[in-house]
Amino acid sequence: MNIKQGSTTFLKVIVFLIGIALVALCFFWLPAIAINDAKLHPGDYSLYPFLGYAYGCFIAFFVALYQVYKLLTYNERNNAFSELTLKSLKVIKKCGLTTILFIVLGIVTLMVISKVSGDDSAGPIALGLIGILATSIITVIVDVLQKLLKNLLATKLKDH
Repeated sequence: MNIKQGSTTFLKVIVFLIGIALVALCFFWLPAIAINDAKLHPGDYSLYPFLGYAYGCFIAFFVALYQVYKLLTYNERNNAFSELTLKSLKVIKKCGLTTILFIVLGIVTLMVISKVSGDDSAGPIALGLIGILATSIITVIVDVLQKLLKNLLATKLKDH
């Protein structure tokens, strides 16, 4: 096993472990929070939209993780500069935009709930904005990579 395969395998293991943590979070931690909240606040259904937004973000993130795994596989097979890579980058970019959409929906819902209840929601909104910033940075990087690869493939096809 050479260095390239070793580092790719290491990254694949990391992506796989992140996926396992994500599944555990989705199927064990979030339902436990929802059950505890339902017991503490019977008749209060304000948590349900946030659960929907969280699961939407998790699904988008999981799809992006799968695409990253596919990108690493393409790299292992010396197929890193191909149309398949371009398609995976496009899906990752769409997943980033979807995640941003769900975070914005969560912030808007939180603002409406805080107006009605009079609670201070500055902390959760700030966390949501940090999430939007981080996701935006990753999405812009993927978009730049996608455009560079598209230009590279166009010049490659033009030369042949």
